[in-house]
Amino acid sequence: MKRIIIYIAMLGMLCSCVDEEQYSDSPRGNFEALWRIFDEHYCFFSYKKAEYGLDWDAVYQKYSPQFSDKMSNAQMFEVMANMLSELRDGHVNIYSTFDVARNWSWHEDYPQNYSDSLMRIYMGTDYKIAAGLEYRTLDDNIGFVRYSSFSNGIGEGNLDAVLSELATCNGLIIDIRNNSGGNLTNAEQLAARFTNKEILVGYMQHKTGRGHDDFSAMEEQRLKPSNGMRWQKPVVVLTNRTVFSAANEFVKYMKCCPNVTIVGDKTGGGAGMPFSSELPCGWAVRFSACPMYDRNKQPTEFGIEPDHNVAITTADFLNGKDTIIEFARTLFK
Repeated sequence: MKRIIIYIAMLGMLCSCVDEEQYSDSPRGNFEALWRIFDEHYCFFSYKKAEYGLDWDAVYQKYSPQFSDKMSNAQMFEVMANMLSELRDGHVNIYSTFDVARNWSWHEDYPQNYSDSLMRIYMGTDYKIAAGLEYRTLDDNIGFVRYSSFSNGIGEGNLDAVLSELATCNGLIIDIRNNSGGNLTNAEQLAARFTNKEILVGYMQHKTGRGHDDFSAMEEQRLKPSNGMRWQKPVVVLTNRTVFSAANEFVKYMKCCPNVTIVGDKTGGGAGMPFSSELPCGWAVRFSACPMYDRNKQPTEFGIEPDHNVAITTADFLNGKDTIIEFARTLFK
């Protein structure tokens, strides 16, 4: 038998560990361990039961008969992946030596509303780069910043340099389309440049027990203004369905800042802080364990609606135009 250890990790940062019940390294033992880990630690059971009727006990009854000691690792992996897909959660994964189980329906079932070829037209070849940021001034004196992943770090000096360069622009577009998240600190650091006072941006909870509804009281998430240069002019943030996790949180923060408008498609969501665990067979498991909410105490697990829902049209694409960027530019006029 192998002890299961829950590694409580907040967006990749190891915090502590909790010993769990022991299960055998067999298909049945691994199934029981997987189901129990989620039953005791996953954070969205009640929300998803209300949204689409998720019943975790019924999931057990559905998949338990499919596990047999005669099944191969590949077969065990496939059935486990199918079981976890019932959660409809992009933060839920199994990591084996041969595959990663994932549910990407939150963006795969929707139009992309982003094009690398169009982005090359708008950015040209003489854009500037400051750490994870790519930026330039468009021909109508609108500043344009592309941030493709919050896994790419930025420093306060980088942000001061970018905002100083674009200070004479009439407005600023921040394009985070296809940004699937990363380090939440980077999202907070950027958002802090767009408020002059501390503001309430949301809430979060922590698991306090093994019951599906055992949570702490809601704790406020507050965004403090940066000590560096802060932007005072209008801002438009561009989104699509691939905006997820820390990028989803960034949109949540920016919706609370003054002079900010969100344009594009609904974000992909991912409002559960991801934690990690391990099965007896050694496969790693990731799941949502700490739910986060907007400032109205509403879940953002399934995404955030933009202020203006805009999609790239076929006609614009064929003419080398990004409909979402062009719509954003009209807002500054």
